[in-house]
Amino acid sequence: MIATASEGERRGLPREVLVVWALFVVVAAEIFVTYERTPPTGLYHVSGEGFEGAASRVLVFSNFPLALVAVVAILLLVDRLPGRTAAVVAGVGLASSAVVFLPGVVDQNDLDAKPANILPALGVAIAAGMTIAVLVRGGLERLQPARLDWLRVVFGIGAIFVAVPWLLADLGISLDGVPVLGSIWQTGELRTQPGDPMLHPAVHHGHHHGMDGTLLLWSALLLSRTLPAFGRRALGRVTAALLSLMLVYGLAEIANDAWLEQVVKRGWTDWEIPDMTRPSVSLGWLAIVIGTTLVYALWFGRGEPAGEHDDPGALSSRPANTAT
Repeated sequence: MIATASEGERRGLPREVLVVWALFVVVAAEIFVTYERTPPTGLYHVSGEGFEGAASRVLVFSNFPLALVAVVAILLLVDRLPGRTAAVVAGVGLASSAVVFLPGVVDQNDLDAKPANILPALGVAIAAGMTIAVLVRGGLERLQPARLDWLRVVFGIGAIFVAVPWLLADLGISLDGVPVLGSIWQTGELRTQPGDPMLHPAVHHGHHHGMDGTLLLWSALLLSRTLPAFGRRALGRVTAALLSLMLVYGLAEIANDAWLEQVVKRGWTDWEIPDMTRPSVSLGWLAIVIGTTLVYALWFGRGEPAGEHDDPGALSSRPANTAT
């Protein structure tokens, strides 16, 4: 692991954090536009329409999956903000974001916003404020190569390929009638599935939990690049464990949604990958725990070998302020 930074050192904001924020802002904007102009009957488990319906769905999106990412972001950011005030603010942000884990705060069967959704959204706002504070205090860090970046590229591109129907669904677009692409991914075709004999589009318009999984996976891939620069090793280990879980959980969400829409709904099989959105005592969650352990042990938890970047100040875009 990289050596601990000094208390007074002004460490910059990793560019990966800004990329993660950008991903969520873009998807949130897509959700708002689509839910504002699409009747709720054409969407999934929402009842509001127009501006109110769109704002409601964006608020729920800020809870799941964004509040999950906010937990990790706050841990990363508080490592770069010295002082008791920063620690207290981080504690409030973590507690607020963690409300999303309580039963009923986000319910797949009712995705309309409720008062409880305000607290995780507050945690997200605190994470955004801490991002600005780190940026103002230390500027932007230079982008550095990280261990197994090639594997990040493989995972990232693979996830985007699978997520094409969900990316388009967030925009209210289908691939019906599009040459080649309409054959690779089915989207607006009317299909049935086990337990639901009613015809419905293979991929409904609006947001999908498979897209949530894609965002979680990309967030884990990007934020894990910052792990070697943690000043507090214990905090870095906790963050590495959470990012390992985020990566595997994201993969599970992608697999569940894609398998149902692109395999089961084509009639190729009746077997479905279990829904693992909520933690449970199940084989699916046993697989997630095993996968998380492997990712942590073999990848995110290993850190980087000592080298020219042992001084975290060397990563800052303001070397004059970070010399030790």
